[in-house]
Amino acid sequence: MKKLLTLSALVCATVAPAAAIAAEEVNVYSYRQPFLVEPMFNEFTKETGIKVNVKFAKQGIAEQLVREGEYSPADVLLTTDISRLAELVNRGLVQAVNSDVIEANVPAQYQDKENEWFALTLRTRNVYSSRDRVGKLGDDFDYADLAKPEYKGRICTRSGKHPYNISLVSSMIAHQGEAATKTWLEGVKANLARKPQGNDRGQVKAIKEGLCDVSLGNSYYLGKMVNDAEQKAWADAVYINFPNQNSTGTHVNVSGMAMAKYSPNKDNALKLMEFLTDDKAQQLYAEVNFEYPVKEGVKRSELVASWGDFKADTISLGEIADHHEAAIKLLDEVKFDL
Repeated sequence: MKKLLTLSALVCATVAPAAAIAAEEVNVYSYRQPFLVEPMFNEFTKETGIKVNVKFAKQGIAEQLVREGEYSPADVLLTTDISRLAELVNRGLVQAVNSDVIEANVPAQYQDKENEWFALTLRTRNVYSSRDRVGKLGDDFDYADLAKPEYKGRICTRSGKHPYNISLVSSMIAHQGEAATKTWLEGVKANLARKPQGNDRGQVKAIKEGLCDVSLGNSYYLGKMVNDAEQKAWADAVYINFPNQNSTGTHVNVSGMAMAKYSPNKDNALKLMEFLTDDKAQQLYAEVNFEYPVKEGVKRSELVASWGDFKADTISLGEIADHHEAAIKLLDEVKFDL
């Protein structure tokens, strides 16, 4: 009996520290690049002692979670836009999170009505225009204007089926229906200077090189280009414009988060999610990523503030996500990328 008790004590001594160590970590699957989120994770670990393990990916997180099933180590999922958040929800890969802290920090417009995802940062899908050949576009400029004959051969964009453009098309469906949005897509396609290609920065480069005069792009890319020695000349060649200021407001997309369905470290996952919506992390997002903090009252970076205020579209991101599949269907129907 004495030996048995001794053995039990040894087992407990061995297991308990291991369990404690396991409890002091949280696993993140992220579409966001390491340099964008690591400052937040480092600060979180500094404050809480909880280690953040991160798996970065450009695509395929949903497929990874499906393969791992209930044995997945994932706790928190970070995405770059609403369409990827919607994919995780639609495939049943997340769970609802109830938190008074998150509810207070994230406006209702930027969270799921079932509490299955929450926005972390905001970015506009704006229009860049050549300083030399176009100038600053006025407040009366709308996304709809991109389909007008005057822009024939003057527009550059990345793939229409990139999540950022899918979200814009989804928002237009939400506002004006599929028929009108299809007509608009046909008009924009007819006005393209070249086949959709590259990324948002590549479109600004094309404006600098005279290949086109206007392009679609996310706002934070301007901040990144301004702070890149090679790309600053591209940024200096364009104005940033916020469309639909006299109507629905500029389309706003988000980076966001969700808790994985089988999160093994739920308590730590919740702590991280709450931290990412609070003042310190929101300020880091603003300064490091040149994005708009989702929490109201958090100061924008000096550069972002210099772009001026704008009216944002007030439609809920949940409603935009509802039109995701319809947007893809329309882009296929008009053969936008071909």
